[in-house]
Amino acid sequence: MTRSQAPQRVQRGRVLVIDDETDIRDLVSRALQGAGYDIDTAADGQTGLTLALARDYQLVILDLVMPLTDGHEVLTALRRARTDVPVLVLSCQSDVPTKVSCLDSGASDYLTKPFSLDELLARVRVQLRGEHGEHQPDQQIRVGHLVLDLGRMYADAGPGPVQLTRLEMLLLRELMEHDGESVSKGSLLASVWGIDFDPGSNVVDVCVRRLRSKLGFDLIKTVRGAGYRLAA
Repeated sequence: MTRSQAPQRVQRGRVLVIDDETDIRDLVSRALQGAGYDIDTAADGQTGLTLALARDYQLVILDLVMPLTDGHEVLTALRRARTDVPVLVLSCQSDVPTKVSCLDSGASDYLTKPFSLDELLARVRVQLRGEHGEHQPDQQIRVGHLVLDLGRMYADAGPGPVQLTRLEMLLLRELMEHDGESVSKGSLLASVWGIDFDPGSNVVDVCVRRLRSKLGFDLIKTVRGAGYRLAA
């Protein structure tokens, strides 16, 4: 094979992995590099936060229990400075209060250790959906007075545009595309998060709560026993 015929590596984005466990950093880095991502790593929260604020990343994968600065502090500081970078928490802490706290603090997703590499890669793909041309910059969806801009990741329910996270955007899009219909939690988990979750997971509820706080508490209706419905 000549040089001109050599296959070109597809660049899918730059990811920062912050974890004090060498084995985890190496495992995740190799898997992501094999899938075409550029990787930077940090072995403690302080170094990770410095990198996250100084460089342009499409995703941060963050452990919680680390020396110097723990993951909770990193998440809070990163969200205070930048709202555009999705953060996937990767932690051995599996209790519901910790998960809810991280999601409420701005984490885009939460995956517990031990984990499947296939599941991790699936969740990374969801977080980076739209980063590399899936949505046109000016593509918009309108339902009644509600406007969702897929490229810029903002929604306007009347008072003015509000910036959304990627998961918030994808969930709102799903509800808008099923305007007038009830969409079950299971359907939202599959379409937005891209994989099957524990049916007891409350990540959909947390994401809906964040959307309501940003766009109005009457925008999304809870349909008891059926899921959620847009009320635009």
